[in-house]
Amino acid sequence: MPQTDVSGRITAVTDADFEERVLNADGPVLVDFWAEWCPPCHMIAPVLEEIAAERADSLTVVKMNSDENPLTPREYQVMSLPTLMLFRGGRPVRVVVGARPKSRLLADLVDAPDQ
Repeated sequence: MPQTDVSGRITAVTDADFEERVLNADGPVLVDFWAEWCPPCHMIAPVLEEIAAERADSLTVVKMNSDENPLTPREYQVMSLPTLMLFRGGRPVRVVVGARPKSRLLADLVDAPDQ
């Protein structure tokens, strides 16, 4: 099942299950658009794993390989990797492009109030 499991482990979503797993999710979902060839994507992965584990009860964190799933990143105009997009109620409410330290990522993305 492609989403954060109860242990906070990050799993993958695809173009095929994005609507079900992200847009129709009950709570907030943080999507990490990444690619294997992207060094900053690998740098931020441990930070996202920590966030997923610490907030497993209130936030789902998923990864989408943009090379293997080009339709969804195109639909949401993902132009650079990594792009982190927070979805609430089926719509994107926050976007962060590039790797950041954990504290800044939380402040910029997860803990910021919706606009």
